[in-house]
Amino acid sequence: MALVISPVVAEALRKAAGGKDVEEFLAELIAERLDPPERVELYLRLYEKFFKEAEALYEGGDFVQAGEKYWGAVAALLNALAEKRGWPHYSHRDYAVAVERLYIETGDKELVVGFSLAERLHSNFYHNSLSPQGFQLHREAVLMLIQKLKKLVTG
Repeated sequence: MALVISPVVAEALRKAAGGKDVEEFLAELIAERLDPPERVELYLRLYEKFFKEAEALYEGGDFVQAGEKYWGAVAALLNALAEKRGWPHYSHRDYAVAVERLYIETGDKELVVGFSLAERLHSNFYHNSLSPQGFQLHREAVLMLIQKLKKLVTG
């Protein structure tokens, strides 16, 4: 079902989102009205959406947009994980704290490294500073991070 939004409302949504992906922003608003298991499911579905879009953009050579979608996939998984554990997950700082807690819990340094490289892909969306080779290096680490986060969410 397609949803049609007037240009006035669409502009207000973009402004209220403050630079965030509008769909992600709306999901956060909706999540406030859902039960915790429904929120986790919403975040996991957002992860799937962002990851699929990231892979398609990567295959098409649009590394700037792909990097932002990979970041969205990581953020969605962190939201799901934090929601399951009752941790805050409303800001970039909350994500960093969650990753630090996961590192302390698991001893897995790759979580911290992968998260840092995911942040760099997010930064690249705004600054376009990564070479194709640099992007590939970051992408590989983020794909590993995603696999680890998925196991932690579902395990």
